[in-house]
Amino acid sequence: MTAAETAANGAPAAEVTAEAARRRTFAVISHPDAGKSTLTEALALHAAAIASAGAVHGKGERRGVVSDWMEMERARGISITSAALRIDYDGHVLNLLDTPGHADFSEDTYRVLAAVDCAIMLLDSAKGLEPQTLKLFEVCRARRVPVITFVNKWDRPGREPLELLDEIEQRIGLRPTPLNWPVGIAGDFRGLIERPGGAYTKLERTPGGATRAREETLNAQQAARAEGPAWAQAGEELELLAEIGADYDQASFLAGASSPVLFGAALPNFGVAALLRTLIALAPAPSAQPDAGGRPRPVQAPFSGLVFKMQANMDKAHRDRMAFVRVCSGRFERGMVLTHAATGRPFATKYSQAVFGSQRHTIDTAYPGDVIALVNAAALRVGDTLYAGPKVEFAPIPSFAPEHFAVARATDAGRHKQFRRGIDQLDTEGVIQVLSSEVRGDQAPVLAAVGPLQFDVVAHRMAHEFRAPIELAHLDYSIARRTDAASAPALHALPGAEVLTRRSDHALLALIHNKWRLRVIQRDNPDLTTAPLLAGGLETQD
Repeated sequence: MTAAETAANGAPAAEVTAEAARRRTFAVISHPDAGKSTLTEALALHAAAIASAGAVHGKGERRGVVSDWMEMERARGISITSAALRIDYDGHVLNLLDTPGHADFSEDTYRVLAAVDCAIMLLDSAKGLEPQTLKLFEVCRARRVPVITFVNKWDRPGREPLELLDEIEQRIGLRPTPLNWPVGIAGDFRGLIERPGGAYTKLERTPGGATRAREETLNAQQAARAEGPAWAQAGEELELLAEIGADYDQASFLAGASSPVLFGAALPNFGVAALLRTLIALAPAPSAQPDAGGRPRPVQAPFSGLVFKMQANMDKAHRDRMAFVRVCSGRFERGMVLTHAATGRPFATKYSQAVFGSQRHTIDTAYPGDVIALVNAAALRVGDTLYAGPKVEFAPIPSFAPEHFAVARATDAGRHKQFRRGIDQLDTEGVIQVLSSEVRGDQAPVLAAVGPLQFDVVAHRMAHEFRAPIELAHLDYSIARRTDAASAPALHALPGAEVLTRRSDHALLALIHNKWRLRVIQRDNPDLTTAPLLAGGLETQD
């Protein structure tokens, strides 16, 4: 066997290629309350990963979602952290990266999109494209991530299906190509017609939507008798779709020019099985990833992986620190010693796990597209590369421009050691950006956030995980710009501005009161550096 036929650790290249072909790694993106976490549970239910599905807003005996593991998530009924769920289905491995839906945590979602090959864009049937959905779609477009659209909540009153398709095309320039079509208006969901072929699946709700929806296949004559005018209307709409050429094209989908569209309702588990089948049939398998220099690294190359998320204290009993790593190439084997590209130091992988919400189990091998969680990963940060064999390093994951700032102080001076450890940990995870200066000192770091809800998470975790309650004093800044050592002293001396150092990358950031003050500073001081902070080519501020 030649070297070209062998990947890392002696794994045959054919084996790695075959295993990569079985993988589908994707994220679910949406505006808050579109049903993203509920869809995550429904997908896992259909793949038999869990026995019954939960809803985000659990009441009575109804379970909360498995993927929302943090206490604060369960209390507020929102997704705050990203969850990595591995699902085995029909001979394939689906790596589902659930993401926060709240706009305040869009930076975490952005990191996840650096680790996927496809995204499911979830739309509320009544609301269509919403602001956070639009923002996340633009990130997908910038990262060239193909998008499958799932129109959710068709069991509730909503808009006309053709109107929703027109909105997708007009507002984001993405040509919708429906793969199925609903029978019955939104709120009177009868079933789904497959395109092409015309097979009709009648759906029947199960109590509470906690188990798979019962399905019955009918021929055209049976469907016409059962559904009456609703069947006739669906037929007319399908004829219109055929006339305008809204047919699926794989090349167009992979190029990001079109999006296959499916209809359903995640809570009662309608249409979720069709979405699973579509993921397997159409979503791209892992392929060569470009390194920091733009050179593609084949999946058969020796092992390499990208750290896209850090999370501490998922296991309260052990207070661990976990790095989520997307396998980009080669075969991972538990116990192998990798190289940390940022430092050149060895990194042991004795403790590697697959994570399902708060549940976990040891994983011994993994292939391109898989997500492994490495425990006790104190040396790693978001955007780091791990590799075996010849050196490789992937491009770092940029940070979003923060818009909210607050000084954090420990309420108990006797717990300053726990305070510093907690702030450092949350900075490493990327929960918050930590800024410091010699004037403020380590006892009063400035926390920088994309959204104010991040401060609530920090305060909650500092009090409950690190036993170091904090008080926050909000600062009157709303803009952060990158500057340099030459400009920093002059900027710091100006009214309405302050220069601090971001701990994670030592970048100098100028905090400025507002955009009007920024314009005055730039007008009066054209030689001072006040560069916009970019995120993957997307400017996040005016």
